[in-house]
Amino acid sequence: MDYSIVEVKSKKQLKEFADFPNKLYKDNNCYIPGLLSDDIATFDPDKNPAFEYCNAKYWLAKDNNGHTVGRIAAIINHKHIEKFHENTGRFGFIDFIEDYEVAKLLLDTACNWLKQNGMDSVIGPLGFCDMDPEGMLIQGFDEEGTLTTIYNHPYYPEYVEKYGFTKDVDWLEYRMTVDTIPDTLRQISQRALTKYNLRVYQARSLNELKEKYGQSIFALLNEAYENLYAVVPLTQKQIDAFISQYIELLTLDYIRLIIDENDELISFGIGMPSLSEPLKKYRGRLNIFSALPLLRALKSKHPKTIDLLLIATREDYQRRGVNATLLCEMFDFAKSRGVQSFNMNPQLETNIKVRNSFKYFNVTNNKTRRSYVLKLNQQDQRSTK
Repeated sequence: MDYSIVEVKSKKQLKEFADFPNKLYKDNNCYIPGLLSDDIATFDPDKNPAFEYCNAKYWLAKDNNGHTVGRIAAIINHKHIEKFHENTGRFGFIDFIEDYEVAKLLLDTACNWLKQNGMDSVIGPLGFCDMDPEGMLIQGFDEEGTLTTIYNHPYYPEYVEKYGFTKDVDWLEYRMTVDTIPDTLRQISQRALTKYNLRVYQARSLNELKEKYGQSIFALLNEAYENLYAVVPLTQKQIDAFISQYIELLTLDYIRLIIDENDELISFGIGMPSLSEPLKKYRGRLNIFSALPLLRALKSKHPKTIDLLLIATREDYQRRGVNATLLCEMFDFAKSRGVQSFNMNPQLETNIKVRNSFKYFNVTNNKTRRSYVLKLNQQDQRSTK
């Protein structure tokens, strides 16, 4: 079958671009849809502050009958180029049917546009910033996904590697079973609190959390993640947008902050009850029928699973037992509510500090995902073969 490529230009096409994976994975129980309205906003230059420093193009692949069979985004993140001193573009938000010709057409289109705009190499799948889902699943295809991560079929990495991409870096995901915390970890936690005069803070309301520590959370996130793979600092407009859009959607039960004697933020962990079931049922649509089930899941007093979204500790307090305090606090509360497990957000294989925090717990590396890299002159060579 012949395929064609269509650049996304209209609002209708943008919605089709955002909704394509929901259709591709409609019968796959491991795929968790994102909120369609949020996904569309991510791709909209008028709504996503990342477009202050990013350029992007989106394309749909079509078959002979005009049906969508794939999608891809190409992104130039100018802050990335400035920070890392390399003309590296990104591909992301890639999905396609099981046909290598579709994958090749999508990758050809994205790579050609990046090369035409001065890029020497391309990495991905990545989004506009580190808060977007990133990394192609290479292990754990039979594991249920989460709201904040990418799910893909096993043929995705096969096709991407066939095209010529090679590993750049891996992320590891863990499932943590809620079990007994070892005495050793509790001792480390108590020692850290006492030695450094720290205390655990829990806001009385989400508004209090937002007003008192909203800005500090993202300032610490920028600092703690500064040296991680492909991370560029969030701008003030991005921070304000994330605070406005998302903090009030969280639940205080699974948010823990550690502060010092001057009430300055030292460390934080943010989790939320898994929304997988209502998101699967309503395919990511937020409407009068889905809002209540989503809210019930979010505010559940006895969820089975918690998704740990973010964890960060100030650099001068890393390796001092502060992460142990954070995890003990969240773990103890979860156990009191009958939580069975935590889904940990992806951790870079090189981020040994955070990964070592989990060694005292009953954890399983249930998923692995990968960012790939391709020199664009290699893509040229492939095109001439």
